[in-house]
Amino acid sequence: MEHRVLSIQSHVVRGYVGNKSATFPLQVLGFEVDSINSVQFSNHTGYAHWKGQVLTAEELNVLYEGIKLNEVNRYDFILTGYSRDMSFLETVVDIIQELKAANPNLTYVCDPVMGDQNAMYVPENLLPVYRDKVVPLADILTPNQFEAELLTGRKIRTEKDAIEVMDLLHQMGPKTVVLTSTELPSKQGDQFLVALGSQKIVKADGTNTCQKIRINIPKVDAVFVGTGDLFAAMLLAWTHEHPKDLKAACEKTVSVMHHVIMRTMTYAKEAAGPGKRPSPAQLELRMVQSKADIENPVIVVEAEVL
Repeated sequence: MEHRVLSIQSHVVRGYVGNKSATFPLQVLGFEVDSINSVQFSNHTGYAHWKGQVLTAEELNVLYEGIKLNEVNRYDFILTGYSRDMSFLETVVDIIQELKAANPNLTYVCDPVMGDQNAMYVPENLLPVYRDKVVPLADILTPNQFEAELLTGRKIRTEKDAIEVMDLLHQMGPKTVVLTSTELPSKQGDQFLVALGSQKIVKADGTNTCQKIRINIPKVDAVFVGTGDLFAAMLLAWTHEHPKDLKAACEKTVSVMHHVIMRTMTYAKEAAGPGKRPSPAQLELRMVQSKADIENPVIVVEAEVL
């Protein structure tokens, strides 16, 4: 069976972010990936210089129209990430609705990229579009803590708050919600970041059950770009592999991330030299070198069922 993904995200010529971060790992795992690049930049914006173009809503429509005219617009998955224009995002919504109508079994994985650490890095007028139009269409949602708070209007200060926020997000539409990073303290100490997940499952008898998990992710002292895009892509792949086992899907997803990040860190330190902080170029994810880990990740991070 061929599984085809439509991925609408940013693109960089050099390095790994957006579609560059998602496409190769999905292809390695056997998915066909059709990419629409919301922006095309020379490199990610963490470098000293960057140049490029932004795709408009009209240009997105033209691309989609071409796919449609050839009658090759049937997809099993949609994956969306960074978008910084309201009309563009609304056009994405129209495309998702049309593709879901054509294939009711389509799975939409949404990374609602809006901000982090209490700061928005997209225009504020995107929030109501995400909240009222995008999230209700999503099957799998991967916000960080700040984005989950924005979408629900609720602050997360405790694990109980986080569980309530995930339940509110379920009520908005998505069956699977993963808070990819939170500021909650880890029981394993400061060296770990806490992620939480929740999955609603309809049993054979029609009743609902819900699996909730906690994951302690080892922290690494460096700024990586494209890791969130990789996370959403791997969650798409591994939830397809384990549709009713969020624990297994998240363990494989986070373990892939860990292997890629550790390999990247080893390379970056060697390239920078003793005592020097690696540059953004040296910290680009070592994706190709991690092919074996992407295909068959050794589980190094275990999730705990709550």
